[in-house]
Amino acid sequence: MSSEQNPAPNAADTAEAGAAGRPRRLTYAAVLAALEGVALAVGGLWVLVLGLTGDPDDRQQAVTLGVTLVVLALLPLLAARGLLLRRGWSRGPAVITQIMALPIAYNLLKADSMAIPAGIALAVVAVAALVLLVNGETTRALGIKGPGRAE
Repeated sequence: MSSEQNPAPNAADTAEAGAAGRPRRLTYAAVLAALEGVALAVGGLWVLVLGLTGDPDDRQQAVTLGVTLVVLALLPLLAARGLLLRRGWSRGPAVITQIMALPIAYNLLKADSMAIPAGIALAVVAVAALVLLVNGETTRALGIKGPGRAE
């Protein structure tokens, strides 16, 4: 057969086929993880810029916090990309991100400030993402087998 008779699929066809086989729950979990990653990155950049241009009590601490938040944003962003590509390894970092978000949400809820709505939003996103990530359909789509089900 020549290449004219059997053309290679282009990238758009491959992406559509991957999206068609990906359950919506997996896509939603990836979107939630990506939103958390973007929020961490934006928050980190905001703290970093304020630390460099403003008058913080401790400039070094502000810069360190900003850089740390930006680096931490990589975990949910990489997990979201892996979930979209249906990589089995990506569920672990995504679940870890949600578990780490729950105590942060709790602390925000205990604050007597404008942080309470942020705590509510973070708690809702973290619980929703956890439910989506441990769902059986998501697990099967990622090719994760349960205990005793190795082939």
